[in-house]
This record gives sequence, structure tokens and C-alpha cells, in this order.
Amino acid sequence: MRFAVTHPMVSHPYDPELVSGPGIIAVASAAESAGFHGFGFTDHPAPSQRWLEAGGHDALDPFVAMGFAAARTTTLRLIPNIVVLPYRNPFIVAKAGATLDLLSGGRFTLAVGAGYLKGEFAALGVDHAERNDLFDEALDVLKAIWTGDDLSFEGRHFSARGITAHPRPLAEPHPPIWIGGNSARARQRVADRGQGWCPFPAPAGLAQTARTVALDTPAKLDAAIDDLCRRLEAAGRDPESVDIAFSNPAGGNPATDAFGADAHLAGLDRLAELGVTWVHVGLPGDNVAHAVETLQRYGEDVIARA
Repeated sequence: MRFAVTHPMVSHPYDPELVSGPGIIAVASAAESAGFHGFGFTDHPAPSQRWLEAGGHDALDPFVAMGFAAARTTTLRLIPNIVVLPYRNPFIVAKAGATLDLLSGGRFTLAVGAGYLKGEFAALGVDHAERNDLFDEALDVLKAIWTGDDLSFEGRHFSARGITAHPRPLAEPHPPIWIGGNSARARQRVADRGQGWCPFPAPAGLAQTARTVALDTPAKLDAAIDDLCRRLEAAGRDPESVDIAFSNPAGGNPATDAFGADAHLAGLDRLAELGVTWVHVGLPGDNVAHAVETLQRYGEDVIARA
């Protein structure tokens, strides 16, 4: 089992220390020292005020912020949570990802999703109704431009002729691509194109807001993983070669004194039995010191014992 965290910008407004250079370095360094394997940032380039006031959160640019964190760490894998792929031309994403992977020594994993916030799509000039077609198109472009030269591709809104983009990523054949989303369509994308699946816990209300499938019980997760394995096998792929990332609610909130490490470890065992390979750990966003303290305690109480 491997462990990942997302930089804890989880509210609006946020603690200004969280978006300072020293604050980011403190959280990333603490995660690495505690034994975490992955660290990343969310992606919201143009959130609406209405969404922010309804419980949304602000965000840094994930590629810039991951590059900053990469310069002060040596082992952490840079894993955004997540990049909304339809927001950007895929050649721009490919260039940013290749640069980050190269400069970090091959530590980049591109975790991507189709997105759901209509207002953000509108602000960026992207048709929300096209998001799934744009998503699939981008996946094809990313793999092609990361692994070949003289690429021609007729996109929905671009025409690429004889494109060669160097330097390439350091990772071979390319950085792993994790695909987010709770639906069967997301799992088929993993089977067809991905190296990982990163769904998220979603009770019915959240699932409706995020326009995805509810995923809120171990039984539903088990059934979804079984479905993924069947799709991978049908595609001629070994399910063991694909990562699955999820969170572990057992034991409660790691940021509180009531956190039960023994129950949490038992929950990790159950997730491992289902096939989960990465666990995402939530951090408090009230201040940097609390986030660092949570990382240190989780490393001692959980990662060192897992």
C-alpha cells in the first residue's frame, strides 16, 4: 500500500500561509519525511463565487505548484488530484507533464478527470456537453505525443500536422495516467488507456452534484473493482498492473485526537484485499502547522506500521 496527500486548500477563504512558498515546502517536506509516496494539488482555474460560497475551495495551478514542490523533494511522486483534462488543449497538458516529469527525475503521474462545474467550463470557453469526447481525444493525443514524432491528429477544435514535441518525459514509455470518475465509462477508459483508476467516495448527494455515480459503501467499491478487473481482462491486460487509489474512512479523521490508528490499519487491510494500491489521506486546511502535525502523526501511527 502507498499513501498520498493533496495540499490542503480545502476551503474558501484559505489560510494565506498555505499558498506561500515556505508553506508548500513545509507540507511537502513533512509528507516525504513521514513516508508518504505521493503529493499533489487540485485543479480549479476559474471557480465561480457561487460554488465557493457553497463549500467549494480555491486552488493553485497544479503544474506550477507541483514543480515548486518537486524542487524541494526527492522521492515524492507528483500526483495532481486531479487535472480536468477538457479544460486545456492536450498538447499544452503534454508539454507541462513532460517538463514536470523530466525535471523531477521521472516522478510525475498524470491523474485526470472530465470535470463537472458548468460555470468553470463556460469561463474557459469549453462546451460542458463535449467534455467526455474532449477527454477521450486528449488521452489519445497525450500518449501519442509523449511516445512518437511527426504526429498528425484531427481534433474536434484543432488540426495538428506533423507535430514533434521534445524533450520527452523521462518515464518510459510515458508518465502513468490515472483516470478519475466513478462510472463504468471511467473504468472502461482505464482498461483502454490508463495505468490507474482514482475514483472518489461519493454519497448520493455529492454524486449528483459532481455528476457521477454514487460510491459510498465497501460493497459498491468491491463491485466497481470487480467490474474494472473484468474490463482489463477483456482488453488483454493484467489487473495487477493497474493502480487503484481510494481513501480509508476507518478510524475516523487523522487530524483529530479521536483518530483510531488500529481501526484505520484494519481498514487498510480490507482495502488491500479489494485491490486498492494507493490510499489518499485527507489533511486539515486550517493552518500549515496542523497539516504538518497530522502528517507526522500519520507517518508514525500508520505508515510505519502498515
